[in-house]
Amino acid sequence: MIFIYICFLFYYVGMHVAHNTTKPGLVLENLSAGYQKKIIVDDISLAIPQQKITVLVGANGCGKSTLLSTIARLLQPLGGAAVLDGKAIHAQPTKAVARQLGILPQSPLLPEGLTVFELVSRGRFPWQNVMRQWSDEDEQAVEEALRLTGTAEFAHMPVESLSGGQRQRCWIAMALAQQTPYILLDEPTTFLDLRYQVEILELLHTLTREHGRTVVVVLHDLNFAVSYGDSLVFLRQGKVEGVLHQGDACTPELIKAVFDVDVHMSINPLTGKPFFMPFRQVAKQP
Repeated sequence: MIFIYICFLFYYVGMHVAHNTTKPGLVLENLSAGYQKKIIVDDISLAIPQQKITVLVGANGCGKSTLLSTIARLLQPLGGAAVLDGKAIHAQPTKAVARQLGILPQSPLLPEGLTVFELVSRGRFPWQNVMRQWSDEDEQAVEEALRLTGTAEFAHMPVESLSGGQRQRCWIAMALAQQTPYILLDEPTTFLDLRYQVEILELLHTLTREHGRTVVVVLHDLNFAVSYGDSLVFLRQGKVEGVLHQGDACTPELIKAVFDVDVHMSINPLTGKPFFMPFRQVAKQP
């Protein structure tokens, strides 16, 4: 009788554990979000691949930034949840989330006179408290972030004295110093010239491949998204229009559905991935 009871107990515990075992990672479960009860993104379910680059793509106003801000806990969801390792992000303490998710918003505010080192050091705030102030570990994390982003050479210069591309790398260094497994970036290449755009995207690629980070990024440039994204999430009017896990699966039909623009597709001979050019209306010569 005791043996039967023990067997039943193990079975019950096993079933209970199995039921509560949640797939690790970042998952969106029927997530809806917006502003003042106005829904911008609606009923989105999505699993973010780990140690990869996931790019959010879509026309202006489709909800890309709203979705990213909600994942980052900057906005409260209006329905559903963003779940990290089985726990709803918005139900967790702020500091606990900040140790898991690093966020670089679209237009971060820069205090006047801040040096690069001081800015990057702010990434260590989630790891400090009354009992634990600045430590050797913090110093090493900041130095490593400066090294990875190529910003160590101007660590003691004012951030405002740097070029746009250099400044953007400083913000990314701050997110790296936070030492979170997940990094969320909202249009990190906006207003940068071609060289700096490539530098930023190559850096994000390195972070996933060599440092095990998971990156979710909003990009406006479709061809960069196809070239660098391991997963592409296409949004249209607050809904997921399509999810691609291979850039070469992107088609002119999908681009037309998302952006309402006719495009011509060619294949990059170096990468084998498609790139797209919009059709130009050429006026007829008299």
